[in-house]
Amino acid sequence: MRFSVYQISRKGGREKNEDRMGYCYTRDSGLFALADGMGGHPEGEVASQLALQTMAALYQRDARPTLADPLRFLQDAVMAGHHQLLRYASEKGLIDTPRTTIVACIMQGNAAYWAHCGDSRLYFVRGDKLVARTRDHSYSELQQTLATVVPLNDRYNRNVLFTCLGSPGKPVVDTAGPLLLQEGDRIMLCSDGLWGTVEDDVITRYLTKHSISDAVPELVEEALRNGGVKCDNVTVLAMEWESAANEDQPNVSTDNLGDAVFASTIQASVGNGMGPGDTADADDLDEAEIERSIREINEAIKRSARGGHKT
Repeated sequence: MRFSVYQISRKGGREKNEDRMGYCYTRDSGLFALADGMGGHPEGEVASQLALQTMAALYQRDARPTLADPLRFLQDAVMAGHHQLLRYASEKGLIDTPRTTIVACIMQGNAAYWAHCGDSRLYFVRGDKLVARTRDHSYSELQQTLATVVPLNDRYNRNVLFTCLGSPGKPVVDTAGPLLLQEGDRIMLCSDGLWGTVEDDVITRYLTKHSISDAVPELVEEALRNGGVKCDNVTVLAMEWESAANEDQPNVSTDNLGDAVFASTIQASVGNGMGPGDTADADDLDEAEIERSIREINEAIKRSARGGHKT
């Protein structure tokens, strides 16, 4: 398996950056994920980080070196992140639960699978065409879908989400795939800080006409310019499938990895001090160990937040 990857996150005009992103991979499978902690609720940066940590820990446990059922894994891992947020709020005695959106993609074999909850998006580009895009869980997108069937009243704030992780009700999780991959296919995950100020046709044009190492930073800069002084956090994670070696574009080849090797740029909840990009044997993780490690990392996140978040 070979892919190029490029990721960037900018704080924009917000007090702190509550977006989180990262990827994990084994010899024959890759997980890419992005979460956007929601303002108006406590500890958005904890919510997004906890959702990714939970998914990464479960991926390390289950990808040996492939997932038996990628779509089921994505559904279960997103829901596990939701339940971890509810548990976290209960343990901390919080009046409100930290909340986050999430979008995640599995590339395995020669296919892509993805899932999302909320309005963090996935774009799939092949050649010069936008092949697929996730549909936001917002009243705006809902109205576009159902306008001819059940028109929504104008009194609704159409940008408000009707589901997310950490919500009182069961989250809506949409999944898609498998979609067979071809050499040069590009998949981009992003927070609403990007698509909220940059139109889909512009995003598609950048992704089709430039390498991801050029397209991603240019898109982020355009979003920051368009968003102005109050611009939201802008976070993007993009990958190109079976890309040719390019000095300007980070390239990952997993062909020489052993069956039990796991690598991650997400702070892994394994309790052994593993850092971003480190590799480890994929030992079985029981639920207690996952939860204990997540709590330890969350305390570090809170200490960092109190000292100010820098991007």
